[in-house]
Amino acid sequence: MMKEPDKTQPRAAPFSASTLQQFAKEVAKFPAEQRQSAVMACLAIVQHEQGYVSAEAEVAVAEYLGMPPIAVREVTTFYNMYNQQPAGRFKLNVCTNLPCQLRDGEKALNHLCRKLGVEPNGTTGDGLFTVQPSECLGACADAPVMLVNDRQMLSYMSNDRLDELVELLRTKR
Repeated sequence: MMKEPDKTQPRAAPFSASTLQQFAKEVAKFPAEQRQSAVMACLAIVQHEQGYVSAEAEVAVAEYLGMPPIAVREVTTFYNMYNQQPAGRFKLNVCTNLPCQLRDGEKALNHLCRKLGVEPNGTTGDGLFTVQPSECLGACADAPVMLVNDRQMLSYMSNDRLDELVELLRTKR
């Protein structure tokens, strides 16, 4: 009698040949017994290709690297650079950790949310912006700070500077 598939676990997402080639390139950087060390790079590749890391993609990365799916999930959920659902074209992470809190980080987050009409972790209806609170970005002296699309750090983000940023990004549609 054939065993029925476990429906409580997401099915592994198939990856393109290009993605698998990129995975292999990352895995080759480590000794064979340490292939799991490529997990962050593989997740970044998935996100770049698909826009986010789905539960199915986590399972497939785990299978590819020979590690438990929960171990991949722990990485995906620990780092805010991995989107676990589709995000807007511009992901705005505002630091709300204590040093930024003391210098208006929470106010900056709330200002952006009000301006864009979203809750924290929300995406605008047009799919242009996602606004997220963030843990420490390592620029406490420049608070409040934010990260745009996990790449560009911006410092001293007053309400005026936040408004200017939003208008500038809108022109880059």
